[in-house]
Amino acid sequence: MDSSAKRATVYFDPELHRALRHKAAETDRSVSDLVNEAVRLSLSEDASDLLAFEERRDEEELSFEAVVKDLRRRGRL
Repeated sequence: MDSSAKRATVYFDPELHRALRHKAAETDRSVSDLVNEAVRLSLSEDASDLLAFEERRDEEELSFEAVVKDLRRRGRL
C-alpha cells in the first residue's frame, strides 16, 4: 500500500460488501484496491463527460420539438 494513502470509512450495503469481498478473493486483490479502481473509473467518466460538454458548449441548442420535427421530416420517426 502507498504510504501516502488516506484512510476513509465507507459503509456498504451487506450484499454489496459480500460481493466485493468475494471479488477481492477471486482476483487476489484487496477490497481497497477494487474500490480505488471503481472510484477512479467513475471520476474519469465524469471528467470525460464534462470535457464533452465543454467541447460542445458553443453548439446551437435545439428544442425537443425541433428535433422531433426534423426526425419526422427525414422519415426517421
